[in-house]
Amino acid sequence: MKARGKVSLRDVAKLAKVSTATVSRVARGQAGVDVVIRARVFQAAEQLGFDIEEKHRRTSSIVAFLLSNRDVLHNFQARILLGSERYCASQNLDLLFMSFRYSPSTPAKELHLPQILSQRSMVRAVILGGTNSVNLLEALRDREISFSVLGNNVIGGWNPEEHDCVFSDDVQGAHDLTHRLIADGHRDIWFLGDVDLPWYARCARGYRQAMEESGLTARCSEIHSDDQQLGYLAMRSILSRREPVSAVFAGSDQIARGVYEAMRQSGLEIPDDISVAGFNDSEAPLMHPALTSVKEFPEELGQHLAEFVLRRMRQPGRPPQQLTIPTRVVARESTRAIRSAESNLISAGMPAGLARRI
Repeated sequence: MKARGKVSLRDVAKLAKVSTATVSRVARGQAGVDVVIRARVFQAAEQLGFDIEEKHRRTSSIVAFLLSNRDVLHNFQARILLGSERYCASQNLDLLFMSFRYSPSTPAKELHLPQILSQRSMVRAVILGGTNSVNLLEALRDREISFSVLGNNVIGGWNPEEHDCVFSDDVQGAHDLTHRLIADGHRDIWFLGDVDLPWYARCARGYRQAMEESGLTARCSEIHSDDQQLGYLAMRSILSRREPVSAVFAGSDQIARGVYEAMRQSGLEIPDDISVAGFNDSEAPLMHPALTSVKEFPEELGQHLAEFVLRRMRQPGRPPQQLTIPTRVVARESTRAIRSAESNLISAGMPAGLARRI
């Protein structure tokens, strides 16, 4: 083995049994090199103690944060961005924010990615925020662009084990919150959320598991709309049909805001008439009454997304990594315990407000 600092691209090419031009393309991060050959080049460079990407690192210190298919950077995504930005700064890297809209039905080969992503001398890797579909993951992989992705927001059939991804444990969080409501005596608990979207579907899964474990009937709204409007319309529908309900589990704090408005217009009080809980804890402390919610940790999600993509840049051949960040139920003023007799009357069809008074 040659001493570090005296090894050349030609030495790496000889050991890897490829051309010097191929080694140069790998060093510059250019696309079009077979993944097996690329791995062989990195292995040869490591054996020789040669930092094959050193020159490339000097010319690029930018990671892109791609917000996909979202009109606005709402609170939760903004905090993920903040976590990624802080970690990149600690590693002397800049984070470039970009928005990107695309159709999930467009074949991966036909996706027109932001032009800057094709310039390896400009952007080294991508953190995927927002709402992403499998075709974008395939497009980035096919073009050999390193990326990490927020797993909760991927739409379509995909295998997380094939990608660097970070999850918030929304299934367990929903399960824990539902069990807490059940422990408070609630039996008629509704889940409100658009289950066609993966993050609500995962919450609904945790909710259903908890209800089934307690021998209770799961009840999910079938309204598809924006967050706050969904909460409003779904709650109005439940009340107008006189459905048994003592507690509502809103799939987001934004949905809970709509529930609050529908109950206010119906002259109902929270939690005296109906308990309300939310998810993500992004707005819960500021609502009145303060909302019981499942707390997520978006800054931590962002930090780990950045960690994963930096590891991928430095070790392209390593196996994909997955990480799940736990959630925590935060009890506040919007939920209360109810008596068994009260719960029985509600299940029998008596309005919650009247059952409380008997």
